[in-house]
Amino acid sequence: MDDTRQGTRGRTIVPVLLVALMAGAAPLLPVAAAAQTPSTAQQQSNDVTSFVLDNGLQVVVIPDRRAPVVTHMLWYKVGSADEDPGKSGIAHFFEHLMFKGTKNHPAGAFSRRIAEIGGQENAFTSYDYTAYFQQVAPDALADMMRFEADRMTNLILTDEVIGPERDVILEERSSRVESEPGSLLGEELDATLYQNHPYRIPVIGWMHEIEKLNRADAIDFYQRYYAPNNAVLVVAGDVEAGEVRRLAEESYGKVPRGPDLPPRVRPSEPEQNTARTVTLSDARVSTPSFRKAWVVPSYTTGKDGEAEALDLLSEILGGGPRSRAYEALVVEQGIASSAGAWYQSDALDETSFQIYASPRGEATLQDVEKAMDAEIARIAEDGVTEAELAAAKKRYVRSLIFARDSQSGMARIYGSTLTTGGTIEDIEKWPERIEAVTAEQVRDAARRHLDQSRSVTGYLLPAGGDRS
Repeated sequence: MDDTRQGTRGRTIVPVLLVALMAGAAPLLPVAAAAQTPSTAQQQSNDVTSFVLDNGLQVVVIPDRRAPVVTHMLWYKVGSADEDPGKSGIAHFFEHLMFKGTKNHPAGAFSRRIAEIGGQENAFTSYDYTAYFQQVAPDALADMMRFEADRMTNLILTDEVIGPERDVILEERSSRVESEPGSLLGEELDATLYQNHPYRIPVIGWMHEIEKLNRADAIDFYQRYYAPNNAVLVVAGDVEAGEVRRLAEESYGKVPRGPDLPPRVRPSEPEQNTARTVTLSDARVSTPSFRKAWVVPSYTTGKDGEAEALDLLSEILGGGPRSRAYEALVVEQGIASSAGAWYQSDALDETSFQIYASPRGEATLQDVEKAMDAEIARIAEDGVTEAELAAAKKRYVRSLIFARDSQSGMARIYGSTLTTGGTIEDIEKWPERIEAVTAEQVRDAARRHLDQSRSVTGYLLPAGGDRS
């Protein structure tokens, strides 16, 4: 299963968004302030087609006929932030259980079928969604749909299945989190940054709560969330929309509609008015580093243009070797070995903006933190140049064009957008919205949201080390 399943936002594991970027996708997954109900049949201007089956399953078809390959990706509108209190990790745990046997197929049959035809499969869990996908030849699409529709409703969940898989999750947390100081610091930083929202809880779950997950928890989660009317199917590749619809009706269309779920309203954050620090010293750390985070709007919660401005701010401030932070700290001053910024835009609720850096040579953490803060202050005071803004816009819009070369990247963009309140139209119009951002909006985003008095700073230090 995909490493993205465990977490996001400075989280323990690379988020789905970054995986899409590495696959050639856009640097953000644009979403709208409110979800819109898709029409039963909607033909988009770029040949992307969307329709809804009678049982509520939304199906999106993205034609790409350059190679005889199809990506079949099923997204559920449930993630770790939807878990009941005390049940952390159940969303990720259930992702694992979906690879067990059903009433119609023994455990491993689905994976063996994919391997036999030379296909690929994976799955991932995030705060806001869970997804399963296969990449196969077009003539195997019907099989993928039948298998996936079968496990949507026919899983066999016994104590003999639950116990061993829970042990697998516990070992996974031990190896990927407990043994990684940076991951531990990330969890503590999130738990401090979010005072009330469930984004404060790691996607993989807390160890002591994972240990208590049981068969009743799994069945309740399955019956509540795994239903066609709580899912989005994205099919990208060498396919025709009419054929996809026929196959979907023959497979997914036979799955009964599940209970109508209430709106996904989570606890909201109170006003934050304190600067906080989290420090972890560990003998396994050889090079110190720091990261600083703020709670900021996402594409779902922000006002018009606000998330776009934050996206461009993160690119200009710390989006790579051409960014202000990298050029100032790494190239010009030579005090940092790394420096950058990160904005997790594809969230259903308020999200985070982070900066990070690590010292080089005789420089200290205080030196690099002070230098990073100075770059933010410069933007908040003087703004960004039109040349910087134009270059950042060009890189972002160009990346969306390049994303169309990746079936899985495009499927991730559409799936994550549609499961976090966005629409197909949002994706199509995102380049226009990026182009419309002004230098003043970027400056105002830095002024309004990157307030040092309400930040959380995490320090990762060698054993016995300090920040000076």
